[in-house]
Amino acid sequence: MRYGTIAIVGRSNVGKSTFLNSALGMPLAIVSRVPQTTRDALLGVVNSGDAQLAFVDTPGLHHPKNELGRRMNQEATESLRNADAALFMTDSHELEGAAAAPGKDSSRARPRSRATSTDRSDAELLALLPAQLPTVLVINKIDRMHDKTRLLPLLQGMAALHPFAAVVPISARSGDGVERVLAEVAKLLPEQEQRFGADEVTNRPVSFFAREYIREQVLVMASREVPHAVAVTLDQIEESAQGLHVAATVHVEKQGQRAILVGKGGEMIREIGKAARQRLMELTEQPVHLRLFVRVTERWRNVPRQLAELGYAPESS
Repeated sequence: MRYGTIAIVGRSNVGKSTFLNSALGMPLAIVSRVPQTTRDALLGVVNSGDAQLAFVDTPGLHHPKNELGRRMNQEATESLRNADAALFMTDSHELEGAAAAPGKDSSRARPRSRATSTDRSDAELLALLPAQLPTVLVINKIDRMHDKTRLLPLLQGMAALHPFAAVVPISARSGDGVERVLAEVAKLLPEQEQRFGADEVTNRPVSFFAREYIREQVLVMASREVPHAVAVTLDQIEESAQGLHVAATVHVEKQGQRAILVGKGGEMIREIGKAARQRLMELTEQPVHLRLFVRVTERWRNVPRQLAELGYAPESS
């Protein structure tokens, strides 16, 4: 029997959470088009053959603009230090654009991402990997790659940056290649007793997913207006014979953001609540009663005390 913890790391929006959901066969982790959707490390347990793989989905590594971003980076790098293996994920769509850049020799293309104020290159992130940590390179979104003849030079360019144990192109959204990733990672894990039951999927409580699924719907429905300024706290969560009862507060930083989330006559917040309630019902398999409030909490992303109160743990000593 094999068991081990595998940190899933990479830039924002390369598909780490989508991969975890595909491997689990269920939409446990929240996903959206918004960069830095994942803020907390999330454990997902996959049983594959005689191996139990404890994947840890991590926040996308980036150049932080605030204290929240710094703590997200710290959580990702801490997951690497505690892992038995790593899964480094990048995006073939981005790499293809890099290889096609004017004046570049595509046979020796070096991976980079489209430049934004928060981007970190794959080369920069690979330097963070502990030298002794066995790592599988996963190149995601191959279904979006227009010219697949570019794949080989891209793989060679990545291999020149780090000694990977295996390289697997996949489409996390369709599931193509995911089983091969599981097989390659399983080979890297130590022989030891498995630590989770066959029906255990994660170690996170329902309260964690209540917060996350509410925030996910804010990202989906108001992605252009308030994505990074949103946090969710629980005012109440309890079970009864009638189901799960949840009361939560959605925090934003500005009064205008609050107006957007509430919507005309409360229409927006009702839609957010309806969709989040459905997600929780699917997870818990019981009726869910959800009440949402929206509050302005100014500058919460840069105030350590408020970050702690909103559930983002301070830096460990």
